[in-house]
Amino acid sequence: MDENRERHEPVVDLGHRPHLDAQAPNTPAAHPPVPHHAPRTVEEGHAGTPVDGSKLSLEELDQLTADIVTALKSVYDPEIPSDIYELGLIYKIDVDDDRICSIDMTLTAPGCPVAGEMPKWVENAVNTVPGISGTKVNLTFDPPWDQSRMSEEARIATGMF
Repeated sequence: MDENRERHEPVVDLGHRPHLDAQAPNTPAAHPPVPHHAPRTVEEGHAGTPVDGSKLSLEELDQLTADIVTALKSVYDPEIPSDIYELGLIYKIDVDDDRICSIDMTLTAPGCPVAGEMPKWVENAVNTVPGISGTKVNLTFDPPWDQSRMSEEARIATGMF
């Protein structure tokens, strides 16, 4: 790929709290007006639509995103009875044209006992997704995690209402 050519990368910005619509990804109800906590792309109003010029079709991106989220939901913080996706630890999922997935995530606290291990768990889980050629995990504490990022499912599982 020409180094000077702009890369077009589909991005799913998970905003305040990650939730996926339970409906099929291409149904109109799956892409309603975007509330602050719903999955959304960087360009508002293009929910789930790849960036113009992307090699990935809408269907491919939707399937990859759903499969990546499923893989992320298999990773648990050993001290908390909820997966990292429902806890709100995943801030962004980005799949580029070469199908390399970049994940921005945080931890419940910078001193988390598994801080050195969890990014590798996430990388390993996402690398099992068919169609993904590699995964890079970026650990960030900006913004810091707090309980408001948890889904209702995580709140019930942890008893934090």
